[in-house]
Amino acid sequence: MLGLIITVAVVVVIALFVGGIYNSLVALRNRFKNAFAQIDVQLKRRYDLIPNLVETAKSYMKHERETLEAVVNARNQAAAAGKAAAANPGNPAAMQQLLGAEGALAGAMSKLMLVVEQYPDLKANQTMSQLMEELTSTENKVAFSRQAFNDAVMHYNTACEKFPAVMLAGAFGFQPAALFEITDVQERVAPKVSF
Repeated sequence: MLGLIITVAVVVVIALFVGGIYNSLVALRNRFKNAFAQIDVQLKRRYDLIPNLVETAKSYMKHERETLEAVVNARNQAAAAGKAAAANPGNPAAMQQLLGAEGALAGAMSKLMLVVEQYPDLKANQTMSQLMEELTSTENKVAFSRQAFNDAVMHYNTACEKFPAVMLAGAFGFQPAALFEITDVQERVAPKVSF
């Protein structure tokens, strides 16, 4: 009888221990998914600002059609990649696709800003100034959200790799999550925005 009680007690302790590890990993995974959702909100805001910026610039930049089209195309590709990454923020391939699309968008926006410099009337336009101010604010929020996401991913990945969770993480389907990091050196160069 005593042996049965000890066996049941050991099984209960092990079950509670495994359940605690599982619940901890679930909480950390949900935290990094929430952090990506915050990035997604800011990226959506940026994607919504870009068409307004392009429309404002169109009337002044009639001969710069290619530049404007490049910005719109890059924005659309980045938005599509953002949706794919939002569906599974832990997927390294989706994150890599988003990073590539974001890099292309940053390049197109950089070219647009260089062209805007050539149009003094456009630079002085109040709507353009407000849009650029909102875009700058959004870029700061995106950077902050990326940092929070990467912190959450780091905590999650660390928890998955620590003993004893490392023995259970794979069995329960907890795969390493990808950081939202810039791998292309050109993407690290901030676009020049001045008025």
